[in-house]
Amino acid sequence: MAVKIRLRRMGAKKNPFYRIVVADSRSPRDGKFIEEIGYYDPLTEPKKVVVDSEKVSNWIKNGAKPTDTVDRLFRENSVYEAEKETAEETKTEDVKN
Repeated sequence: MAVKIRLRRMGAKKNPFYRIVVADSRSPRDGKFIEEIGYYDPLTEPKKVVVDSEKVSNWIKNGAKPTDTVDRLFRENSVYEAEKETAEETKTEDVKN
């Protein structure tokens, strides 16, 4: 099963709001998903992106691939840097124990 991290469109006509979800790549854009890991509001100034970086890192470790748009949002909002920091913290904790 190919798993993707992608946007799910919500909101009214001409008033988009997106949830960042983990879903099977075969399911429709706004259909069934596995887990919600954040949201993206493009209409606010500045654009608002809220993501649970722990869940993102766990899903990426398990093989989930972010779509191009989600990948761009993660890079712009330093989600990957937070993922690296948590990985370094766990390595440090393992060494101490």
